[in-house]
Amino acid sequence: MLKMIVCVKQVPMVSELPWDPKTGTLSREEAEGMMNPACKYALEAALRVKEEHGGHITAITMGPPMAQEVLHEALAMGADRCLMVSDPRMAGSDTLMTSFTLARAIETYCSEFDLILCGCHTSDSETAQVGPQLAEELGLPSIAYAESLSLRERTVRIERNSDHFLETLEMDLPGLITIAGQSFSPRYIPMKGLQNAFEEPNILGVNAHDLGLDDVSIGADGSPTKILDVCSSTAGKQNVVLSGAPKKIVEELFKRFDDTIGSVIRKDLKAVK
Repeated sequence: MLKMIVCVKQVPMVSELPWDPKTGTLSREEAEGMMNPACKYALEAALRVKEEHGGHITAITMGPPMAQEVLHEALAMGADRCLMVSDPRMAGSDTLMTSFTLARAIETYCSEFDLILCGCHTSDSETAQVGPQLAEELGLPSIAYAESLSLRERTVRIERNSDHFLETLEMDLPGLITIAGQSFSPRYIPMKGLQNAFEEPNILGVNAHDLGLDDVSIGADGSPTKILDVCSSTAGKQNVVLSGAPKKIVEELFKRFDDTIGSVIRKDLKAVK
């Protein structure tokens, strides 16, 4: 039986991203949570593989207790089992520490797996690092940004777009794949799935002690990444009014913006004047 693990994450609603200016981290308890969209694509990909080839899906998340909501959602969609990794000492983990902690949880509680699926990135940080870092922690081959996925015996084939080229890649299992394709549009949750997810939830909760981790090696203390400042991006506009005869306006336009225009059309305008 094919055994799959899907890493899911609870993220704040896109319209509610409250940053703590002192720590540079998200104040997650202040925002309504949802399952990260790319993680839903990964879960849908696992469900389609399960429907075609059979198998077992374990959904795993790391976060505060409220993150258990996304595991109920995963069960409602069709996951078989869930693992909730939560401990106050894990707060503030960067991507390296997150992948380290997830790897220890997988090794401890679901080490016999064939395929790990992750979303290619999360809407709250957009780093796209946890999936590849998790593969490194577990010593697995990995492929990122898969837009389609098919399985034949112990080999998985994916397609992805890279620099306007369509790539087809194959990988022997076990391995890890991050899913980018919106072709894995998540299914609607059936009423029976909701009933099973909340009446008999198969969710195992574990903490740092269960994983054999100490305070120094987890959370913000164990994370090498330090955020110095957080700011919102702003876009400024400046109006320029050119007046005079058309020839004079064109000459002034090229004089001011020839480098910018040339980079867009990929020509050196000075050379063709």
